[in-house]
Amino acid sequence: MTHLTLSARIELFPYKKPFRISGHVFTETAVVLVELSDGQSTGRGESAGVYYLNDDAAAIMAAIESVRPAIEAGATRQDLQALLPPGGARNALDCAYWDLEAAQSGRPAWQLAGLQSPRQLPTTITLGADAPEVMAAAAATLDTHHIKLKLTGEAELDAARVAAVRAVRPDAWIGVDANQGYKADALPALFDMLLTHSIALLEQPLARGAEADMDEVDRPIPVAADESVLSLAEMDRLPGRFDVLNIKLDKCGGLTEALAMAGRAREMGLDVMVGNMMGSSLAMAPSFLLGQLCDVVDLDGPTFLATDRTPAVTYTDGKIDCPAELWGGAA
Repeated sequence: MTHLTLSARIELFPYKKPFRISGHVFTETAVVLVELSDGQSTGRGESAGVYYLNDDAAAIMAAIESVRPAIEAGATRQDLQALLPPGGARNALDCAYWDLEAAQSGRPAWQLAGLQSPRQLPTTITLGADAPEVMAAAAATLDTHHIKLKLTGEAELDAARVAAVRAVRPDAWIGVDANQGYKADALPALFDMLLTHSIALLEQPLARGAEADMDEVDRPIPVAADESVLSLAEMDRLPGRFDVLNIKLDKCGGLTEALAMAGRAREMGLDVMVGNMMGSSLAMAPSFLLGQLCDVVDLDGPTFLATDRTPAVTYTDGKIDCPAELWGGAA
């Protein structure tokens, strides 16, 4: 086994402006940057954790320290899957392993993952919950055909938000994300409103733990599971309740499990979406590889940041691209 040197530190990325979702307002993201080195090559990974599970930067750092002896003694990426549960710490380490393996082998991460050469991907750009006129003004300026709107569970206000954005962007694919903001008895009216405005996707309307409430719900538009399904072990919650699985590397614990989840979702007849828990371009890069397998791509985290890493992912004409030198490129 190859002995490794592990370093980890917390970095702070302030937002350009506050970002509101159901129950939360964010002004910055604290991420953990991990580096793994064999003395010649270095791999990097980044994680922001999962805020609604209290998986924050401090918890991620503690979890990483708990496995430092095993990692530095030569544990592999495959060993990591048993060393840590799904979550931010395993994600940062898993992605660092992929990056390191690419450098060591001289083969890019996409080849190691058995994927085709990556292509630019259309990505949604998210509008935080705000006054309808503010969201409409922002939507009118977006250089993308794919827009995601944050809703808050305030039915009348949410309806006004959707109507205002649709009025200024009749051309756009629009999805909405309720972030667990609704109750089951409010879903029929919510679906009616969304159908009226030709909304293409409803993400996570009910609270995590309330999945059974979806059993008797008629779904006239596709419904995506986000908070309801964190990892491969929870995918049995999906059939008959959801149509799309939103995979986030911070939730499932890295690209290794994310690829397995995408394959399992296809076997279950589900569409696949890749999302993000915010973060810099370094966090988007491995998710960009997963996005090559997805029907819906939501990798807009860096667009909210006041500053990003260099090099960075690029956003052009509503598409995201990732330079090989950012992450996962061959040495």
